[in-house]
Amino acid sequence: MLSVALLFAGCGPANDAGEQSPVDQRTIESVVEELTEQHGAQHEDRIRRGVTQAATLWREKDGSAGDFETFCLQRFIGSQEELDEVFDRLAHNFEHLFGYMNRISLEMNRQLHEDRGPIHYIDQLFGAYSPGAHIQDDLYDSKIAFVVALNFPHYTLEEKNEMGGTWNDREWGYARLGDYFTARVPAALQQNYSQASNDASMYISEYNIFAGELRNEEGEKPFPEGMKLLAHWNIRDEIKSNYGQPGGLEKKEMLYQVMLRIINQDIPEQVINSDEYEWNPHTNELWRGQEEVTPEPEGSRRYAHLLNIFNALHNMDPYYPHLDTYIKRNFDSRMEIPQEEVEALFREYADSPLLRETAQLISERLGRELRPYDLWYDGFKARSGISEEELDEITRRRYPDADALNQDLPRILRELGHSPDMAEFIAGKIEVDAARGSGHAWRASMRSKPSHLRTRIGEDGMDYKGYNIAIHEFGHNVEQTISTHFVDNYFINGIPNTAFTEALAFMYQKRDLDFLGMQQDDPMQEHLEVLDVFWDNYEMMGVSLVDMNVWKWLYDNPEATPEELREAVLEISKDIWNEYYADVFQSRDNPLLAIYSHMIQSPLYLSNYPYGRLIKFQLEDFVSEKDFAEEELRIFSIGQLTPRHWMNEAVGEQISNLPMFEAVEQALEAMQ
Repeated sequence: MLSVALLFAGCGPANDAGEQSPVDQRTIESVVEELTEQHGAQHEDRIRRGVTQAATLWREKDGSAGDFETFCLQRFIGSQEELDEVFDRLAHNFEHLFGYMNRISLEMNRQLHEDRGPIHYIDQLFGAYSPGAHIQDDLYDSKIAFVVALNFPHYTLEEKNEMGGTWNDREWGYARLGDYFTARVPAALQQNYSQASNDASMYISEYNIFAGELRNEEGEKPFPEGMKLLAHWNIRDEIKSNYGQPGGLEKKEMLYQVMLRIINQDIPEQVINSDEYEWNPHTNELWRGQEEVTPEPEGSRRYAHLLNIFNALHNMDPYYPHLDTYIKRNFDSRMEIPQEEVEALFREYADSPLLRETAQLISERLGRELRPYDLWYDGFKARSGISEEELDEITRRRYPDADALNQDLPRILRELGHSPDMAEFIAGKIEVDAARGSGHAWRASMRSKPSHLRTRIGEDGMDYKGYNIAIHEFGHNVEQTISTHFVDNYFINGIPNTAFTEALAFMYQKRDLDFLGMQQDDPMQEHLEVLDVFWDNYEMMGVSLVDMNVWKWLYDNPEATPEELREAVLEISKDIWNEYYADVFQSRDNPLLAIYSHMIQSPLYLSNYPYGRLIKFQLEDFVSEKDFAEEELRIFSIGQLTPRHWMNEAVGEQISNLPMFEAVEQALEAMQ
């Protein structure tokens, strides 16, 4: 979906790189004066905004300055009745245009995203193809884009935050439509990004480690034969699952070494997505059968993919002179929260003394000093006393295939309090597929098509890891359905940014055992859940800080090689670790925070997770004494306002660390 977002990111008026508009300021003023005289002073602000925005987008190929003047005089809509009529028709047409483009992309990527057998190179070619790459050009050439820009002008983030409190849903729709046409990026650059993104996604989706072939120094294999773990997600989750389990310490240490090998890129290329070799990740020794084999390090391939994505996005920068870096476009436009504000919030969190107190509690519960992989300590969860094997048996029996989960979705929604009719409606807009990768939720961009829930499902059914991911993705799908079908108009469908859909996904994921009928009556459960979220977010703040600072480095070093980028990522991850983690884990210069695969394939996505958890925490607190289903429908039908206005309508307060800090203080006191 990022390609569509790149096309229509609200970014302020912008001139095409190297191509100036033939419309000068004198012409703009003349057109504004004539339109104001024709339609009345009450329209002057909208006229000035619209004419100025359209002028900055006009090119010689679109016509002369005189042609621009004629266009504006003919196409400006002064009647509110006609403006509403055009708005409704644009909503219908854009929903179907972008909805079908989204559906085409989904179908072309099925072989890549779903577990449908071997991938042929033709599948990769279609996956890299962007069917919507030329839509922007077509809309400008047909003058549709100029009609929109002229009549539904763009508002900056500051203006939306200042003025949006008095807007109704339709006025918000006008403003969101005004975000659509604010820059003209050549289709070739969009296609280039699509190729780089697809290549990185393919690389990550096939990055499996066969844990059953990992050997210790005694030649023993601690993991079950055939166990295959996708990096980083399944490796992380396997670490989590081994707390309190026999042999868990050795397994965690071994997987930790695997992670370090991946980050450093000295992992033998032979063991990636292959079960033909036995490997000792501690020593990096490699065997094929009884014969020792020389490891061939992966090198810098991981970082080459990140660099390719950077270059593809960096090439678009000249077309966004007011948001001239991808960092600005991601935070100021897409997330609608400045990067500096996000980073300051994360650093405040990671520096909290409460984390040091929580770390001491974890150390006491484990009966040992903390190791770096205890970032993924899982002992606060209710399931910590249930073996992974038992959970796997339960989920495999209940969900032998994707259809079994698909049939069970209405029941899960009824358990959350939705009426039978509403549960059937929401579930009926979701399809479950067996994923090739770790799993994801694919949003439907039109009401007549379903969203898709993807998770890993083995030949013997869905294990607990796959189920846990599926419930998380189900939360996304529910948000997607509510925020598409229950908003006032198409242009405000969705949520302010990805962190808000992550919030509901985390709320669902938290209840995964409840949906299996395994509720536990632990009087300390509420406090344990607070500490669990608090500790999880500590990890996510760190990886997000690494992600942001890697992108800052890339912009400071745009000519970097993959090898130089690899060294920079290692240094940045060590610096963040030394500042916020070394004192907790008694370990310096550790690059572990660079393990997340998102950093390679999903540029600057990681910040949505910790932000989402903060939002989730505030939402959970707000709905705790209310009807969950009723509030879920109300909150996620607010629509795509800015984060400030959305939070105000949803819970009556802004995003902050303080509510979580206060709850953690109470939890730590209770645990004592």
